[in-house]
Amino acid sequence: MLQIFIITFPFFALVLCGYVAARRRMLPLEAIPGLNGFVLFFALPCMLYRFGASTPIAQLLDVGVFATWLLCALVLVGFTVAVSLNQRIGWNDAAFGALVAAFPNSGFMGVPLLVAILGTAAAGPAILTMVIDMVVTTSLCIALSRLDGADAHGAATALKNALKGVLANPMPWSILLGALVSVLGWIPPKPVAQTVGLLADAASPVALFTIGAVLARSQMLAAAGHAQAPRLWDYVPVALFKLFLHPLLVLLVGAGLMQLGVPLPRFALTVMVLTAALPSASNVSLLAERFGADNGRIARIILVSTAAAFVTFSLVVSLMV
Repeated sequence: MLQIFIITFPFFALVLCGYVAARRRMLPLEAIPGLNGFVLFFALPCMLYRFGASTPIAQLLDVGVFATWLLCALVLVGFTVAVSLNQRIGWNDAAFGALVAAFPNSGFMGVPLLVAILGTAAAGPAILTMVIDMVVTTSLCIALSRLDGADAHGAATALKNALKGVLANPMPWSILLGALVSVLGWIPPKPVAQTVGLLADAASPVALFTIGAVLARSQMLAAAGHAQAPRLWDYVPVALFKLFLHPLLVLLVGAGLMQLGVPLPRFALTVMVLTAALPSASNVSLLAERFGADNGRIARIILVSTAAAFVTFSLVVSLMV
């Protein structure tokens, strides 16, 4: 519990800083999209490039981990979208709600926490799950988010918008570029590497600060009558899907594939279950802001799952380790 608190406390502190800055107008609300753009197009791609370049390619080709994680992500995305769609929540909001339900905070929180619990061998499977979420799950949810208006504009236009949304997402390209650099063994010049490192190190704090500002903006706009505050039923169940349904699904699917002969070590399955039990990834809020989804709802899901994970993740660790 203490180890978890040591790692999660800075997350809450940075979110609180962003919240206070927006509420007290030290950060103008109009500046929030600018912070979001900095992380999404500069800092986060550099962080993901660094992950891809520093990960041995063999760790990214584990068939058992890949099949288990991808299958669970597809099931969870489909289920969350199906139960979320209603008169208030369209494809855009439902798709990013599904992404925040299936995408754990494996990069900012998961790798250091799992290494502290299980040792350095846990880094490989955890990084592979993050690559799948960045490249496949994120692209799928962005494509689904573009289906709003398909009835009015036709399937061809919806498909074109979906493809544009996927291609405009910088995260998969950053990971693929890093993996290519890893395969070729190319070492960038020192000034370039230092610049990438500075931007990569800025991704996590600015993203968390922005989440706090988004939460404050949502409350302020609702209080002023310019927006409707999300209902508890619109975001609490999605946080519960993330913390309970996701790890249970990974455990059941992984055990089933092992029975069918899929090469999946028990240690790797343990790492995946613990990864799935992590709270929602904070970078989903950046994408939701970029693609015009209800970011107040997404930020609340991230905050609820992060707060509750202090207890639920400890419970999963006690059961699995």
